[in-house]
Amino acid sequence: MRPIGYSTGALALSDVERALAMLEGSSATAVELSALRISELRPLLRLLGSLDLSRYQYVSFHAPSRFGAAEERAVADAMAEVAALGWLVVLHPDTLHDLGAWRQLGGLLAIENMDKRKRTGRTVEELAAFFDALPEASFCFDVGHAHQVDRTMTEAHFLVKAHRARLRQLHVSEVNAGSRHDALSQSAAHAFQRVAAHVPGDAALILEAPASPADLERQMAIASAALSPPRVVERARA
Repeated sequence: MRPIGYSTGALALSDVERALAMLEGSSATAVELSALRISELRPLLRLLGSLDLSRYQYVSFHAPSRFGAAEERAVADAMAEVAALGWLVVLHPDTLHDLGAWRQLGGLLAIENMDKRKRTGRTVEELAAFFDALPEASFCFDVGHAHQVDRTMTEAHFLVKAHRARLRQLHVSEVNAGSRHDALSQSAAHAFQRVAAHVPGDAALILEAPASPADLERQMAIASAALSPPRVVERARA
């Protein structure tokens, strides 16, 4: 089955241990460790050796979403150490200053498409320069970002078609007009279904939707149905 789970940042901002505790006893088989703020990076790296992640078949790591040019090499080198664990490292393209610093991660670097508030990385055209400079890089498809940028899901279709071979992970949530991640609604899930047939069956689903412990399973079920090929959904309903 496709790995599915949560970003720790969606469940407990800046508190990875609390987020992991929330996932204990759930059906989650994947987790993304989040250090979206650069201040969170070193504390999380120090914590890695003490975390028990054995229950997860898939683990990834979200790099900081903002840092300066002077900090970039240190961040890239730290992320290379994470990639050495075999984990995918998700990166926002608008943070980049020196793309060469990131080549050391190879295919374990995953470039993510952005929401409409960002200056780049929102469309196939805007992502082209990043993948040209980082030809081995993978793709993290944020379906909520794509839906916010284009409610018709046309750009989402182009993104999946262009980068299907690179697509290793999806971020799933509803992204509102203010670029905040919200819980999945049925209307968003219905829109996501338009590209589900083109999403690789082994790409991990990582929810970035906020959820209480009582709502974890329901949100994962909505996400799984939204991004499953239509035939799978039809069989599940039969």
